[in-house]
Amino acid sequence: MTTLHNFFFNVYPYICLAVFFMGSLARFDRDQYTWKSDSSQLLRKGQLRWGSNLFHIGILFLLGGHSVGLLTPHFVYEAFITAETKQLVAVTAGGIAGVVCFIGLSLLLHRRIFDERIRLTSHRTDLGILIILWVQLVLGLVTLPYSYGHQDASVMLALSDWAQRIVTFRPDAAGLVAIDWPYKVHLVLGMTIFLLFPFSRLVHVWSGFGTLAYVFRPYQVVRSRKLGLTPNEPRQPGA
Repeated sequence: MTTLHNFFFNVYPYICLAVFFMGSLARFDRDQYTWKSDSSQLLRKGQLRWGSNLFHIGILFLLGGHSVGLLTPHFVYEAFITAETKQLVAVTAGGIAGVVCFIGLSLLLHRRIFDERIRLTSHRTDLGILIILWVQLVLGLVTLPYSYGHQDASVMLALSDWAQRIVTFRPDAAGLVAIDWPYKVHLVLGMTIFLLFPFSRLVHVWSGFGTLAYVFRPYQVVRSRKLGLTPNEPRQPGA
């Protein structure tokens, strides 16, 4: 168990991150025509609209909350909020976002599985990644009662310390030995999603970040189809 623990929480994160970045770059370079999220919006549009909106609202909030919550050092916020209060806020807000995301993803998964036309036009990776995300959301919701049971925020601080050590290349999983099993499974499956990311439809997430570049693009220059003519210049007969 010690060997597995060290592998999953000291080595596995770097394997997943390496595949996540290098795999995404390789796919963009070699298979740009697959860099998309296949649309099926012509079928069951109402269910798709509700499921997609709820899922994306919830998942964006969860991603932002996890990133800020895990990667923000304790000394940054301890002057104006205690760790216990931060954990209570995180659990409450994360629980609401998790339920919203769970409802949306369940609608999308139901639509893709039980509509024969959508199922026949779906790739196996599409269905597989939705199922993995659904299981991950369930595990995240399972951790909520455990978090409420740790009022001293010790688990939250241990998870934050582990995540910050990973991104600063100082891996140390010793603080995760005593945490409850749902947290550990949730972490491992979350890292596995990063591992599978380049090989699934999730790569279109990068395009969402790429659209921010449009804010800084110069204005598009549109010229007249008749080269050399100004707007007030008379046209020659037959021109």
